[in-house]
Amino acid sequence: MAVYLDVIWLLNVCFDSLLLWLTAIMLKRDVVWWRVLFGAFIGASLVVMIFTPFSMYAQHPAIKIVFSFLIVFVTFGFKRIRYFLENLFAFYFVTFTVGGGMIAVHYFLQRQIDIHASVLTTYSLGVGDPVSWMFVLLGFPALWLFSRARINGIREKKLRFEHIVDVLIVFDGIPLQLKGLIDSGNQLYDPLSKMPVMIVEMNKVKEVLPEELVQHIQLGKSMDWINNEQLEKWVHRLRIVPYRVVGSEQQFLVAIRPDRIMIFYEQQWLEIQKGLVGLNETNLSADGEYECIIHPKMVQTGKRLTAS
Repeated sequence: MAVYLDVIWLLNVCFDSLLLWLTAIMLKRDVVWWRVLFGAFIGASLVVMIFTPFSMYAQHPAIKIVFSFLIVFVTFGFKRIRYFLENLFAFYFVTFTVGGGMIAVHYFLQRQIDIHASVLTTYSLGVGDPVSWMFVLLGFPALWLFSRARINGIREKKLRFEHIVDVLIVFDGIPLQLKGLIDSGNQLYDPLSKMPVMIVEMNKVKEVLPEELVQHIQLGKSMDWINNEQLEKWVHRLRIVPYRVVGSEQQFLVAIRPDRIMIFYEQQWLEIQKGLVGLNETNLSADGEYECIIHPKMVQTGKRLTAS
């Protein structure tokens, strides 16, 4: 059996890079590629140490913990203790989850794989094992995408759905401030673009929309705007979203793509890259506590805005 140090090192750089990216995705951290790559290089350098006279130290648990601290620090930085610990434990969680999944699938396929001193190695018969590398290049990204989907599902379930938040919607340069309820019951998507739909009271939105457009919607002339020259600039923003209420036939909701959607959640603003505003003619809250119902996917995928 021949072990190629450069191959093992490159393999671990790839692993560490993907694990760090997955950690950033899970925590919704904004990281730059060079910091991720730098952190991966530090992690993979432990492999080199194992094949040196410092092997005894490299295999010590304390050294491995120190390296993990350094990897997380280099990749995500340090703002406060809680921030650092969140990054560290999330990195451990991702490593154990994805690493365990990789080993399980590899054994299921009955391919040789070995973990020595916490380092993933492959066996070769003189020229290296191309099947193993193909598995890494194809199997690991697939498992990474699967793990990401599962983590997104966990995040969505953990959202505080019964939570009132501030919402800022911009139509044609005009801002509209609302109170919104994050509700897991809102699962409306535009069937064509797959954009999530936020439901907003018509009485609030009509203040910033053209009066003629509001009249067409309220009178049920939803398709008349197509040939209306005065509403030409709004045509590309309008969508018809089908929905069904329990005990009734399928209905349709007029939705508009605004200039911008922002949600103030957990003490920071989230910018929604893709989202529609559905117009509802009835009051959503009997006591006026909120004026819109937010799709949970918007909170889950919103981009954090950094303070300037």
